[in-house]
Amino acid sequence: MKYDFIVVGHGLAGAILSYTLRKQGHRVLVIDEPRPSAASRVAAGLLNPVAGKRFAKSWLADTFIPAADAFYDELEQHFHQPLFIHKPIYKIFSSIEEQNTWMAKSAGTNWNDYILSTHTQSINQPDIDDPFGGIMIGRGGYLQVTEMLDLLTQEVLEQKLMLPERFEIEKLQLTEGGVRYKEDEAKHLIFCEGFQVVNNPYFKWLPIQPTKGEVLEVQTENYTPECIYNKAVYVVPVGNGRFKIGATYNWRQPDEEPSPEGQEELTERFRQITSQPFQVTEHLAGIRPAVRDRRPLVGLHPQYPQLSVFNGMGSKGVLMAPYLAQQFAAALAGTEEVMPEIHIFRYLSLYYDYIEQQNQQL
Repeated sequence: MKYDFIVVGHGLAGAILSYTLRKQGHRVLVIDEPRPSAASRVAAGLLNPVAGKRFAKSWLADTFIPAADAFYDELEQHFHQPLFIHKPIYKIFSSIEEQNTWMAKSAGTNWNDYILSTHTQSINQPDIDDPFGGIMIGRGGYLQVTEMLDLLTQEVLEQKLMLPERFEIEKLQLTEGGVRYKEDEAKHLIFCEGFQVVNNPYFKWLPIQPTKGEVLEVQTENYTPECIYNKAVYVVPVGNGRFKIGATYNWRQPDEEPSPEGQEELTERFRQITSQPFQVTEHLAGIRPAVRDRRPLVGLHPQYPQLSVFNGMGSKGVLMAPYLAQQFAAALAGTEEVMPEIHIFRYLSLYYDYIEQQNQQL
């Protein structure tokens, strides 16, 4: 069978990119081995416009958030069900020093689109420990990632546009007109493999750092507040007294096995936010594709233009993927350029080093 594109990987990035390409009229084959421990399915799907202890606006938030809103709205209409849950995020100050940092930061920046309110004292929500107050962040929320991936997977399976199997790279052939994989041909192939790109002979030179993240789901006594909490970890109320708590960051042990240490860290962080009694109902672990400079990795292979990569979004995929998928689709059509900040050519020196090492081993 002949296709315009083959997309390898159907996590968050691959699913959004393949849907974007299909909506533009391209014939797309998806190849993906379903794995419950895939990072996209483990994550809580948080979208937060304000990042980190330094209270920085998320990179290109003014660009990414409108695109994300439009994309998830379209997807909800397409499948006739809610997928993105809009909720304010209450970022709790951990100390007077942190409160002062925010007050100084907010004085010189226009935060009107994102900050709903600033609290220098507790907001007196039941069972919430916030003696130093915090900021209430708007335009955030969470994507029901597993539900979205299940719907998109079902759609491509029904249309016979998916091979639900492990991609065998040794069966990939590069041709004059594109690529051939087993019995299928395409003009172009895009790798959206997440951390597994470290085993890809065409793109293993990219500086991906596999980083383990663990998430808990806990049950309380039907306690469901109206906001997401953020203090060292996120606490996302998902209804009926259930919360998702995450995530840990562990680059020393990049495996997909939940650990006692991870559970202890997350439960302790949860206790620092709320006095609600709780019971752990699920403990999951996945591996993120973290990048050295915390920017995605997008672009065509330096030597083989029929191959490209769309990867490296780490914990920001829900925020960034809709806009970047649209931009990359336009770049593949020759109507737009991939922005330099995410283009893989910023690491071209690593590619040359990799080629030299390969030649020395011959």
